[in-house]
Amino acid sequence: MAYEVRGVVSRGRGEPVTVETVLVPDPGPGEAVVDVQACGVCHTDLHYREGGISDDYPFLLGHEAAGTVSAVGAGVTDVAVGDYVILNWRAVCGVCRACARGRPWYCFDTHNATQRMTLADGTALSPALGIGALAEKTLVASGQCTKVDPEAPAAAAGLLGCGVMAGIGAAINTGGVTRGDTVAVFGCGGVGAAAVAGAALAGARTIVAVDVDHRKLGAARHFGATHCVNAREEDPVAAVRAATGGFGADVVIEAVGRPETYKQAFYARDLAGTVVLVGVPTPEMRLEMPLLDFFSHGGALKSSWYGDCLPSRDFPMLIDLYKQGRLDLDRFVSATIGIDQVEEAFAAMHSGDVLRSVVVF
Repeated sequence: MAYEVRGVVSRGRGEPVTVETVLVPDPGPGEAVVDVQACGVCHTDLHYREGGISDDYPFLLGHEAAGTVSAVGAGVTDVAVGDYVILNWRAVCGVCRACARGRPWYCFDTHNATQRMTLADGTALSPALGIGALAEKTLVASGQCTKVDPEAPAAAAGLLGCGVMAGIGAAINTGGVTRGDTVAVFGCGGVGAAAVAGAALAGARTIVAVDVDHRKLGAARHFGATHCVNAREEDPVAAVRAATGGFGADVVIEAVGRPETYKQAFYARDLAGTVVLVGVPTPEMRLEMPLLDFFSHGGALKSSWYGDCLPSRDFPMLIDLYKQGRLDLDRFVSATIGIDQVEEAFAAMHSGDVLRSVVVF
């Protein structure tokens, strides 16, 4: 049996997305069907629509979601029907070389559902990040379901499925921000604002938010930024140094994904500081810098995959912090929309009007 549901489909590079009938099969061994309650519209979805990730059209968009498990396949023991879950796109295998070394957040063989969801005519869909959650139901590997406290509303909780987790994890997990550190965040959209929140949770004493939009800087201030720098109005490298005693920041997080902002992040760090790239570049981007500068500055240059998170560890912890009032997930939700408003959400994303639009089912 297949479930007939509505889903947001991208059929070709740059073409407007459409809401179409999607057939979701019964779960097979190791799989689960989830009734999606809410799904954020992430910049990665726009990358898929624009062909920036692959050209394996048509895509079923969406990956930043929470909902309830409605069916499970044979052998599934980690979740059960009725469980309230956040979906994740790095379901660790437990046996690859990274997992075997105790580093499952680097898992090289993450699980997706084996079966494919399809259009009504049988055309196989490529689910965004192996999830495809801009739909009323979706089919995933059971390990992509992380059980959390159902008191957290889906519109907020689901954001841990990608953007918010990526930012918080870039600060805490990848950057290793700890109490007393100085931190700078370049780009204060949803991911960058979450990096600011993560740095504040970790006890950073100075957090410099850098953006070109005063609205985003205002949001960053709410999440814990101690200094805000509009890069259209002043040199961000000089401003970060001025805010950190002239030295540069211990940890600099680049949440834009562009060569020019990466260079700024590099030169805004202290000697032996850490630069974390969490912004997603496009395939054609190139970085040219003097090799001597890498040698002379020391420190670490890191990229952050999904905030180097372990969903089973991090999602429940962050939901607990949300319930305690220490992590304002609700503030990330700029607008709740219907399934037929995703194109408008992309436009709002471009204009900087939102941190995140969330489709509520």
